[in-house]
Amino acid sequence: MVLWSKEQDKPSDMSSGAIEAKKDGAPPAYHHANGTVHPIILTDSPEELRPEAGDYELTEVTSFSDRTEPENERSEMVVIDCRANAKGQREEDALLENASQSNESDDTSTDQSPVPSAPLKETSFSIGLQVVFPFLLAGFGTVAAGMVLDIVQHWTVFTKVTEVFILVPALLGLKGNLEMTLASRLSTAANIGLMDTPKDMWKMIMGNLALIQVQATVVGFLASVAAVIFGWIPEGHFKIGHAVLLCASSVATAFIASLLLGLIMIGVIIGSRKVGINPDNVATPIAASLGDLITLALLAGISTGLYEQLEHNDYANPLVCAFFVALTPIWVLIARRIPSTREVLYSGWEPVIIAMAISSIGGLILDKTVSNPNFAGMAVFTPVINGVGGNLVAVQASRISTYLHMNGMPMVEPNPTPQKCPTPCTTFFSSSVNSRSARVLFLLVAPGHLVFLYTINSMQGGHTTLTYVFIAFYLAAALLQVLILLYLADWMVHWMWGRGMDPDNFSIPYLTALGDLLGTGFLALCFHILWLIGDRDADVGD
Repeated sequence: MVLWSKEQDKPSDMSSGAIEAKKDGAPPAYHHANGTVHPIILTDSPEELRPEAGDYELTEVTSFSDRTEPENERSEMVVIDCRANAKGQREEDALLENASQSNESDDTSTDQSPVPSAPLKETSFSIGLQVVFPFLLAGFGTVAAGMVLDIVQHWTVFTKVTEVFILVPALLGLKGNLEMTLASRLSTAANIGLMDTPKDMWKMIMGNLALIQVQATVVGFLASVAAVIFGWIPEGHFKIGHAVLLCASSVATAFIASLLLGLIMIGVIIGSRKVGINPDNVATPIAASLGDLITLALLAGISTGLYEQLEHNDYANPLVCAFFVALTPIWVLIARRIPSTREVLYSGWEPVIIAMAISSIGGLILDKTVSNPNFAGMAVFTPVINGVGGNLVAVQASRISTYLHMNGMPMVEPNPTPQKCPTPCTTFFSSSVNSRSARVLFLLVAPGHLVFLYTINSMQGGHTTLTYVFIAFYLAAALLQVLILLYLADWMVHWMWGRGMDPDNFSIPYLTALGDLLGTGFLALCFHILWLIGDRDADVGD
């Protein structure tokens, strides 16, 4: 056995065999037929480390480069297990390749730890300036979606097949499950330099587009299953025609909306980098601004068209389902070819599916509330309060994720190490850049909602008069929703990071789904309280 000691100028030979020294005086790499590396710390007693005969096989060495190290440093030894097999050979190749790459960039030091990038230097004013305009744009998009929902809630398909309301938060939540996650992944990749060359950029684009098409098809199908179950349990009867209609409408809407929004997101992120704007601040709000409107309009149009076909063509709805499901293997093959999306394709389903289930619970609340004529005015405000909360928390989660990526690689503790369970004070009142952005985003809630409420009132939308009592309850619900979401974002992103999960893929679906559930629940509670205290009007805007 051969030992390399940091306290010695040369290796100590315990048995026949040797090692091959790395260049520039770095510790040598032992290699044999297997390539499995076992680091061992030397102790004062060499007998403790003496191997059994035949356990190791080493090659002969002739010379070693001289090294001088402080005497108080620990001695280290690398031992190579000689179990020869094909898997070991592959591990050896990967080991030597990684060692070679790590040494090429450092000729003077043996410290191979990654040097973290400098954190983003942004003031509260610069954060607010970059966020406010996309935030308002996204808000007006949710207002338009609310106006559309306020109109289509009276359409035949929504009154005859009320389970379509359950699909609304789940499909609108796709912007958080898929598009915002896509925007966060690409924003992080752009910020850390993974999209600097055209080749790398196109690989990221193609892989991520194929990935979200697979996810959209699966999530759309599962959302229809959830809608059928949630609609069947309370009523106790099941209609196969309505179930197929929900499936076809959901899958088609999810597929088309995700393709359109994915292309828009890619353009926004590339454009942001070219003009020097942080994509984290603009990509996710713009995804939401168009996401709600496009998705809701597609859902209303597709479901209405397919509902009309129920009486004339029994095969239209099943053929629509079969067509979009048949395309799934093609997208899977494309996504598997790109390394950056292959892992997400296999491991990124849990947050998307759980988020869809959470949003469907919010859809059940919406279905049972809006179908009551006394609470018909809730429809126009639901996309607004859900959209604003989801937009703001997505921006914060994306920023924290980028910050952690720029201070350390995934599954490595970032530097500085974040607090495992932050308190509300550290989330909102510390001096860190993430706390500063949390304060800015929270301060945007009340002014933004006042602008959106005024816009709805000016367009004579909804079925509720904007009294001071209603505005007070509405703003209280919105502020509480965003306060909870921003704190959860701070905790969840760091919690996932500490467990080796990429927050770009896992955090935003959960957070936006919770935003849908909290927003819908708080808004329904507001309308019930207003009804109890006598603030009742359901005919405004008719």
